[in-house]
Amino acid sequence: MKRDLTVDDLVIAGIAVAAGLLAAFGLRMLLRWLRKHADRTNWGGDDVIVDALRTVLPWAAVAGGAASAAAALPLVAGVQHTVNQVLTVLLIFVVTVAVARIVAGLMQTVTQSRSGVAGSATIFVNITRVLVLAIGFLVVLQTLGISIAPMLTALGVGGLAVALALQDTLANLFAGIHILASKTVQRGDYIRLSSGEEGYVEDINWRQTTIRSLSNNLVVIPNGELAKTNMTNYMRPEQELTILVQAGVAYDSDLEHVERVTIEVVAEVMTEITGALPDHEPLVRFHTFGDSRIGFTVILGVGEFSDQYRIKHEFIKRLHRRYREEGIRIPAPTRTVALQHGAVVIPQQRGAQFEPDEVPSVRLD
Repeated sequence: MKRDLTVDDLVIAGIAVAAGLLAAFGLRMLLRWLRKHADRTNWGGDDVIVDALRTVLPWAAVAGGAASAAAALPLVAGVQHTVNQVLTVLLIFVVTVAVARIVAGLMQTVTQSRSGVAGSATIFVNITRVLVLAIGFLVVLQTLGISIAPMLTALGVGGLAVALALQDTLANLFAGIHILASKTVQRGDYIRLSSGEEGYVEDINWRQTTIRSLSNNLVVIPNGELAKTNMTNYMRPEQELTILVQAGVAYDSDLEHVERVTIEVVAEVMTEITGALPDHEPLVRFHTFGDSRIGFTVILGVGEFSDQYRIKHEFIKRLHRRYREEGIRIPAPTRTVALQHGAVVIPQQRGAQFEPDEVPSVRLD
């Protein structure tokens, strides 16, 4: 039987609400203090947990004070039940959001702290967050007395139709999961596709992979296409790589002198240019008797893919200047044109070998 509302009831309810607010304020101050201490640690997981608790604990204290106040008031049973359900739903919602933030944040922290795992790959974080929120939603429905069994059955039946309608989306989703699980592509890797696109991987989400080209443009590639195409990853299995620079000198050059001078220039570039590898062993390999020069390859070491352009630039400038100082000649390609008894001999590159009777020519009328 419902009794009349008294002043004592109002006082008790007010004290309960005030206690909840005071507890919320105290918890917020405590968590702020904990946040400062968490910033001093190397592990990022404590920051995620404290930030999530700063959301859930003050609201839980307020909801607890409101529930205590409602219990102290002489409310009708139906009203009391409604108030309790509203407060319970509010508490479940706050806890669900906090748990989703904690789980997603911890997953992102773990992936960032381990090599070979895509630290900012949002696909795993988003899937985890959606699963936690879905579980919280089902708990809310069950709390309100709504049976979730028919809903789960309907979702199971309708899932087939949705899967058929979203084939491309699901293909991109599972392709993204496969790419991350196989560890072939991670954030920060420099990749080049067989179709010509290349750049640094910015992110891999539930549908697409975003790469940033050297011109600072973003290229968006569906995960399904990325999984099917041929791809070169210049950061795997290691970031350091070697590059080849082709050069050539005249036939009358002293090759021992050329090799020694070139190695000195390589060593100079490797120690003075940012992005080069100081421990790289200078290598020069002669390989071709060309039409007008003896060709050789210079092997340089670079720290990462984009460093090669700066290192090539400096190496070519310094090598050209040093060759001029040392008197080493870099010949330009030449052709010889000979006039013979009214015929013009077809232009011939220097270095090509013909017998006198085999010289190709064309008659002028």
